[in-house]
Amino acid sequence: MFITTEHDQLRSTVLRFVEAEINPRVDEWEAAGIYPAHEVFKKLGALGLLGIHKPTEFGGQGLDYSYELMMAEALGHAHCMGVPLSIGCQTDMATPALARFGSDALRREFLAPSIAGDWVAAIGVSEPHAGSDVAAITTTARRDGGDYIVNGSKMWITNATQADWVCLLVNLGDGPAHRNKSLLCVPLDTPGVTRGKRLDKLGMRSSDTAPLYFDEVRIPQRFRIGDEGRGFEYQMQQFQEERLWAGAASLMLMERTIRDCAAYTGARPAFGAPLLDNQYLHFRLAELQTEIEALRALVYRAAELYIGGQDVTTLASMAKLKVGRLQREVADSCLQFYGGMGFVNETPVSRFYRDGRLCSIGGGADEIMLKIISKNLGLYPRR
Repeated sequence: MFITTEHDQLRSTVLRFVEAEINPRVDEWEAAGIYPAHEVFKKLGALGLLGIHKPTEFGGQGLDYSYELMMAEALGHAHCMGVPLSIGCQTDMATPALARFGSDALRREFLAPSIAGDWVAAIGVSEPHAGSDVAAITTTARRDGGDYIVNGSKMWITNATQADWVCLLVNLGDGPAHRNKSLLCVPLDTPGVTRGKRLDKLGMRSSDTAPLYFDEVRIPQRFRIGDEGRGFEYQMQQFQEERLWAGAASLMLMERTIRDCAAYTGARPAFGAPLLDNQYLHFRLAELQTEIEALRALVYRAAELYIGGQDVTTLASMAKLKVGRLQREVADSCLQFYGGMGFVNETPVSRFYRDGRLCSIGGGADEIMLKIISKNLGLYPRR
């Protein structure tokens, strides 16, 4: 993926935004367990940052996906992972299928205000008994005249307590599990929708997460994204962007963690010399930085192929697997090198240690990534 002056300019815009609008308030938001998504999104929308690769006729910039990855990477400058996750949910998890397959009327109604930052979006796939096993969801929609009636529940929903609408995966009929699903745009102020209590999480504290419940929720059939029965397919395509976003979003954060660790251990004396002088420490940090560069190359290569119209499910799954595990390695190694200071909340590595743990679970667990990769490489055992 070739980085141009325009990519650098976009990255600089995002970095300035993070430094001015996010980092000064991160500690406040982390303590509160939530941040003002509508306030932040409206400012992002004014800069055109919520529709970078979305169609221009609905307020987007119409750029290719490489520019979206530049934004994801620059969001790693934030002093937490919860706010970037919430933003990424809006841009790369809840809206790609709508932007690609939604009718013009539907995109005007739901995509345009999401790009403008007037609305906050959520993605509703996971359920109490169906997380990584997407085919096992039980939330249903049934036809009633020109409407759908939705019943069920969704779990682990990012932005749930603030979202205006959710891109909801439902079963529509009793056919085969991969061909009976549809994606619906459901306004969360619709009668019958209930937002559950905000979850008290280990990390990602500033990102609100809660369940959503649907009891005889009536919406018009025109709120369906694309064709009936193709929701599973559409969601699998959305996952490609979500997983590429995940691969890019913590590159800068991991690099900053290594630099901060080197600065701390370089200034801390132990046994008559700086800690960093120990070969194991500087070799280990060099090794981790090398792994980050390898991940960046994988993400960029996958993005280039994706822009070219290729299916990058395997590479995106590899990137998602690698970033989840590498975050844990970087956070754990650097926290260890900080010693006791790594175990207190005032040291940023402790927040990264907590926040980064989600990446190997959310958006498809490591084990699901390995299953996808094995199957696509012909390594999956035949039954």
